[in-house]
Amino acid sequence: MTKLLIEGGNRLRGKVNISGFKNAALAIIPATILTGSLCVVENLPVIQDVLVYRDILSRLGAKVSIGDNGVMTVDTGTIEKCEIPNGLTRKLRASYYLLGAGLGRFKDVTISYPGGCDIGVRPIDQHIKGLEALGGKFEIKEDLIRVSADRLIGNKIYLDVVSVGATINIMMAAVYAEGKTVIENAAKEPHVVDTANFLNAMGANIRGAGTDVIRITGVETMHGGSYSVIPDQVEAGTYMIAAAVTKGDLIINNIIPKHLEPVTAKLKEMGMKIEEYGDSLRVHYEKELEPVNIKTLPYPGFPTDLQQPMTVLLSTVPGESIVIESIFENRFKYIEELLKMDAKIKVEGRTASIKGNPKLKAADVKATDLRAGAALVVACLAAEGVSTVNDVYHIDRGYEFIENKFMNLGAKIRRVEDDNPIKTV
Repeated sequence: MTKLLIEGGNRLRGKVNISGFKNAALAIIPATILTGSLCVVENLPVIQDVLVYRDILSRLGAKVSIGDNGVMTVDTGTIEKCEIPNGLTRKLRASYYLLGAGLGRFKDVTISYPGGCDIGVRPIDQHIKGLEALGGKFEIKEDLIRVSADRLIGNKIYLDVVSVGATINIMMAAVYAEGKTVIENAAKEPHVVDTANFLNAMGANIRGAGTDVIRITGVETMHGGSYSVIPDQVEAGTYMIAAAVTKGDLIINNIIPKHLEPVTAKLKEMGMKIEEYGDSLRVHYEKELEPVNIKTLPYPGFPTDLQQPMTVLLSTVPGESIVIESIFENRFKYIEELLKMDAKIKVEGRTASIKGNPKLKAADVKATDLRAGAALVVACLAAEGVSTVNDVYHIDRGYEFIENKFMNLGAKIRRVEDDNPIKTV
């Protein structure tokens, strides 16, 4: 099993380049199916989930390759049907985007039930509702999901809850539906906008992405082309928080500052100095930080994907803070690991009450999910002594070369396997 060994107590300093946005990439890659043509997708993060999607497209019959530079070349014109019943889709949650893409192009798709991190119940009822409204008929047997349609017809769809996945899935299927589709109470997240921009660049007709009403006019054909994925706001936020935890000074490059406003606002409220320079930010520690309260909300609220790193930061700040997780009910599982590091946190339901302890201690901890793993790395960077983070495969699903980037900032961190150091990329 791969693990990270981290010696804490070093202030992070320097520059870090942010990779392409995982959440956008995992929607745009299956969206290439809709084009039936050659697409070049740039600025992809070279992470495990992207590589799994490469394998899924290859299994479907596409000609696909991805380089170390994060450029994927994929020709989906060679795909004859969208059928992946062998369990490959269980390796990531975002495999459900095959439902919208496959239904849109082929009017028939079968996949195994999606996988992903265990952070709570994540039903696909809104996906089903939306695709059925377009004419899709679902068959769910054991762990297989099939949706098919004789034809897709545009419709007005109101989402009962704001769902990024359902918004994108409906949007993808609707690009080939006859007439107009309107999605109300749509998700506004940047990766919804990025997916819509990709589809439009390939010939779709989508308006309103980034607002709560998205309008799609069906088209008969789409084409290939090139597209660059937006920067990863979650990775950027993780490094911003790491700068605060280690009392450091970082320049964070290749970002869209507006996407980071909820995090920037909270860090400023705590006392961090943040300066904006176009597509970069300087985040540096100047004075003792103050505790704050956090509640996760859909965009543009504070992101649930940064709740765990922010909780780590608050656990090191003198005073009392409260974190409310309103999105996923199991996203506090990692707190048990933080307690091993002498964090003072009490969880009741979806609320964590924190009494800051500026001196976390080293411990042997394990990543319980993707974002929790990154949060524990941040905690270990601040802790006294040498810590071990186990189950690093969770982190590799979403963070590109995480130990290399932290080492370049002055962290003492290395990846080991079977207690022997292995060469980093």
